[in-house]
Amino acid sequence: MMSRFLLSTCAALAFSVSACAAEAPQDSATVAPTASVTTTADVSAPDSAWRTVDPENLMLIDTEYGMIGVELFPEIAPKHVEQIKTLTRQNFYDFITFHRVIEGFMNQTGDPKGDGTGDSDLPDIEGEFTFRRSPSMPIELIGAQPVDPRSPSKGEVGVGFYKGLPVASQPASQAILTKDGKVDAFAIHCKGVTSMARSQNPNSGNSQFFLMRDTASHLDTQYSIWGNTVMGRNLLTKIKVGNAGEGGFVPDAMKTVRIAADLPEGERPTVQVMKVDSAAFDQFMATQKKADGKYPEICDIAVPTRTL
Repeated sequence: MMSRFLLSTCAALAFSVSACAAEAPQDSATVAPTASVTTTADVSAPDSAWRTVDPENLMLIDTEYGMIGVELFPEIAPKHVEQIKTLTRQNFYDFITFHRVIEGFMNQTGDPKGDGTGDSDLPDIEGEFTFRRSPSMPIELIGAQPVDPRSPSKGEVGVGFYKGLPVASQPASQAILTKDGKVDAFAIHCKGVTSMARSQNPNSGNSQFFLMRDTASHLDTQYSIWGNTVMGRNLLTKIKVGNAGEGGFVPDAMKTVRIAADLPEGERPTVQVMKVDSAAFDQFMATQKKADGKYPEICDIAVPTRTL
């Protein structure tokens, strides 16, 4: 079977894709938030400024370094979230290794063979590289970027946060011009985002996925983002770097993977994300501005989270 995620570079059209790039970026960096005991940033905010992640959409990955919590977004990638939940509830991901880990890029896992060629027995799923954003999915905008990061001449879209997930979207004002009252949008491959690995076939997502260690904008609209790290973000860069089968590399593994709702209430963490439409978030964003008064690139900002 063809290895997942080992593809050559190709061009892509805005909001319309076929085969795509999946190579490690030449040079990328992101600014990690300041760690503290209960939050991912040095912030102080009232309880009303925090949103509790639904346990049904919280994936808990236990590693030797600690617990990583990923918020799932069925409203953005429903088929992928359903597949991930199904496999998780089958205990499929238990003890599976991070078989391909690239510094400054991503941690890839989900292969029962451990060499990049394996999948689950479930059918492959269609790519969900973009989504249709309705008025019920507000975005806190912080700037703009090219529609296609490879082709700046194609124009710009607004970038911001949806529930803490970095996204790019056409203006909401254009919704009145569409038949379904929605606009095109896509999530952005920033550090902490979780996305589905695939072969050159855009509709070949199955069980392998990757957690971003850093920014990789060349993957945007090419791979299906379905989640975002909301707990244990600092652990993403602790996973050992290397490729299975090369140079005696012994990869780290996921111990157990569970959906929080399936655990007894007393055994599941309460994970909260700062509401991006709150005054507290506005105050936090003010602290992120650079000397020229502008915001950093969206991937250099991590929406604060906390675990109770």
